Amino acid sequence: MQDQLAAQIKAAMLARDAERLSTLRMLKSALGYLQIERKEEPLTDADFIAMVQREIKKRQDSISQFELAGRVELAAKEKQEAIVLQTFLPTPLTPIELEALVNATIQRLGATGKKEMGAVIKAVQAEAAGRTDGKSISGLVSKLLP
Repeated sequence: MQDQLAAQIKAAMLARDAERLSTLRMLKSALGYLQIERKEEPLTDADFIAMVQREIKKRQDSISQFELAGRVELAAKEKQEAIVLQTFLPTPLTPIELEALVNATIQRLGATGKKEMGAVIKAVQAEAAGRTDGKSISGLVSKLLP
């Protein structure tokens, strides 16, 4: 995934797309800080996806704050950055696929009630690997567990 990021940075430079280039460089910088923090040479794809999701979440929070303050131009800039970042995420699970995954996990773990909800959510998040958010997983698990 880091090779894909480097290729997109190069393409943005050649296309002279300053906004896209700025967003991609910001992501590369955030990944560099994560790599220094963890003292690991290569970051895994899961680390990469987690970082992209964190950066998208930051953008979404900023968008809502800018819109509340009436700063439409800044909100639009944040939306563009979020769109660029979303290109690095894997295709999201459809609601049907997510429900099938949750049901299979419930059966595999033998979960029978709300007490096992945390274990089911953790297992589903590990299998979904960045293809859905925790809020939709927990909502579906609480709905499906008796």
